[in-house]
Parts: sequence; C-alpha cells; structure tokens
Amino acid sequence: MTGDPVTGDPTPGDTSDDVVAETVVEEFSPENTFVSRHAELARGYGGAEDPADPAQVLAMPLVLHIPKIDPPRRSELLEAAARATVALCLDPRVGVGASWNEAFTEWTSARIRKVARRARGAQWRAAQDVPGVTVDVGGASARAFVPGRVGDLDPRIKRLQIGGTDVSADDEPSVSAGPVLWVDASLSMTVGKAAAQVGHASMLLAGAMSTAQCREWAVSGFECSVRSANPEQWTRALGEVRAGRAVAVRDAGFTEVAPGSTTVIAVP
Repeated sequence: MTGDPVTGDPTPGDTSDDVVAETVVEEFSPENTFVSRHAELARGYGGAEDPADPAQVLAMPLVLHIPKIDPPRRSELLEAAARATVALCLDPRVGVGASWNEAFTEWTSARIRKVARRARGAQWRAAQDVPGVTVDVGGASARAFVPGRVGDLDPRIKRLQIGGTDVSADDEPSVSAGPVLWVDASLSMTVGKAAAQVGHASMLLAGAMSTAQCREWAVSGFECSVRSANPEQWTRALGEVRAGRAVAVRDAGFTEVAPGSTTVIAVP
C-alpha cells in the first residue's frame, strides 16, 4: 500500500510521482496517516537537555544550495528551507512504523536543533542521495534531512561547510499566498542561522494549526513567504503572538543571537 503524494494517507494502487515520489517505494501501515503525523507535531517537543557528549546531540541537518556564480535570492532560499523542514516533518516516512519514525520521534522528544550547511555543484548532487526532502522555490533549493546524532552525520553532509552560508539581502517581493514568516531584521542573522530559525517556525506553525488547516497547507506544498520585518512590522507581528494568532521562535542562544531572542514570528 502506497500513500497519497501530498498527505501520505494510504491509497491502494496509487503510483503518482508527485512531490514526494520517493515515498512510493515504501509501504505504510493504515495507522500512518496525515492525522497521526500532524498529532506528533501538535503535541510539542520534549525539550530534554543535550547529552554531555557533543557527538550525541540530536539535530536536523539542512543543506542550502548556494552556487558560487549566480546565487539564489535570500528570501527564496529561506522559503525553501522552511518548506523543506515542515514537509519532512509531515512526510509519510516519519509516521508510525515507517523508516524514519524512530529517528524522527527521538529528535522531537529532545531539544529541537537544526544545523544548516551550504553546498554547490557535485556536493549538492551528492546530498540528494542522503535521506531527506528537497524543495525548490524560484531559483533556490534547500534539503532537510532525517534528524540524527551529530557524531553519526553522513560524510556527504558532514564535509559541507557550516560557515559561508550568507547570501546578500534582496529586494523582497510582496507577500504571496500562505503564511508569512517574519524574520527580525535587527538581529542580522546569516542565511544559515535564519534558515534554521524559519525551519523551527514552520514546524511550530504546522503544530499550532488544526489538522484540516495543516492538510490544506500541505496541499499547497506548504507555500509561505519569508520576509525581513522592519520595526513596525515586527511590532505588529508581536501583537499577533500576544493575541494568540501567531507563533514565535525563541532561540536558545548557542550561536549568533542572545539567549531568549525572538527570531521569527509565523503568522498564518
């Protein structure tokens, strides 16, 4: 039994090769539904302290495709990172009894951490063979990978640089359909740091949605806009959080920003 290419719900005989065509080769149990996977996000995260051994820390790797010549627009790259993250979190392969389930649920039971790296050329092509989900937005691409222990990271990902992931700001277009993920521009985060933060935001937003709302978002391919917020926009977004109409990401402060900083606000 395969799954619907968008929601992953069991649909006997389906052979579609749509956005999650990789899932067609794996069979899923009837218990592995979009509803059950959304429930995993909605229950929140364990928040357990990191282990003493840094190699045992659990993290979701993200890889951003940043060619040396003609790099992508920053806003599109961040949108791709946000969409790839939430797409992996709701992929049928993370569901009950599926191939990514154990690694994924171990990660969601701990402190949610992501590490973004950059790749180009052959490095990017090699990264496509490591289990994960790639999303393309305009001229930008990002891939989210199955979470795991930092010390066990696949060599094809481990060799990629964490530094050097910055991309110049662009003239951001108007907000498009779907949720808006506002990034606090005053923090001056690198694109790698911001990619991890918008990934957090897309997960939190999906979990805060009703199942029906999240399913509708999934059908759109998790379409969203990532925009840099000026002080006025940030103040309005904070008001939406206080009113319970938006979700905020507060960083632990391991890199670049002070502990407790609100980095991204996702407004449905």
